[in-house]
Amino acid sequence: MDVLGYANKRVLVTGCFSGMGYATAKLLLDLGAEVHGLDYKACELPLASFQLCDMRVCEQIDTAVDTVGAGGRIDAVFSCAGLPQTAPAIDVMRVNYAGTRRVAERAMAYMSEGGAVASISSTGGLGWSQNMPKLMELIAAGDYSQSISWCEQNLDSVKEGYSFSKEAIIAWTMLTASHSIKNGIRINCTLPSPTQTPMMKDFLEASGKDVIDAATQPSGRYSTPEQQAQGLVYLNSDLASFVNGVFLPVDGGFIGGVMTGQVDLSVMMQRKA
Repeated sequence: MDVLGYANKRVLVTGCFSGMGYATAKLLLDLGAEVHGLDYKACELPLASFQLCDMRVCEQIDTAVDTVGAGGRIDAVFSCAGLPQTAPAIDVMRVNYAGTRRVAERAMAYMSEGGAVASISSTGGLGWSQNMPKLMELIAAGDYSQSISWCEQNLDSVKEGYSFSKEAIIAWTMLTASHSIKNGIRINCTLPSPTQTPMMKDFLEASGKDVIDAATQPSGRYSTPEQQAQGLVYLNSDLASFVNGVFLPVDGGFIGGVMTGQVDLSVMMQRKA
C-alpha cells in the first residue's frame, strides 16, 4: 500500500550529495518517487535528473529549479542543503535561509494543489520566539539579494549565522504556510537534534563535544540521517495532508525534556555565556 503517496510523484531534493539530503533522496526513490536533485557535488544515486548548484548563487538556484520545473509539475520539495557555523556567516545565511526560501518559492510556481515543502531547521533554532521582531524584518526584506543585504546590515543579529538562519526558517515556515495553504500547498520544517552526518565534525569544532552531547538528551545518542529523512518524508506525504506551518522536532525527546525541565541545559548555557 502506497500510504505515503509518493509513487510517481515528481520531487526535488536539495543537498542530496550526502547526509540528510542523501538519505531523503534514497528513501524517496525506494518509495517510487521520481527524484530530482540539486547540490554542489554530484550525487551517486540513480536520480531522474541532477543539477550542479551552489546555493550561495541565486542565479544557479533559479536555473536549476526552472530546469526541473520545465519537465513537469513539482509535487514536493525537500530542502536539505545547509552549511555549519564554521563557514562565513553570510554564506551560512545564503544557503540555510535565503537559498532554502528561494528554492521553495521558485518551485511553488510549478506546484498545484496538494504540493508540499519540507525544510530542515534545527533544535539550534529554538530561540526564534525571542527574536521574532528581527526575524520578521528579515522575512519582510524580500527576495534573495534583499535578504542578504539585510543580513550584511544586521551582523549583530546574524552573529555566526547558523542559529539565526535556523530560527529564520521556523519563522518563515509559519508565516508562509498561512498564505500558501490557500492555494493548497503546505509548508513545514523539521528540527533535528545532533545527527551523524559529515557536518558533525564542524559542529564539534564550533560548539565543543560537551555542548553537542548535552543536546542529545534524553536519548543519549546522535540520530541517523535516515531517521531525519523519515520526518521530512512524513511531512510531505499524503498522511500529513492537513499538517501545515509546523516545526516538527525529530530529536529523540530533547525539546519535550527541555519544556518539562527534564533536560539539563547548564552546560549549554555556560558555553553560551
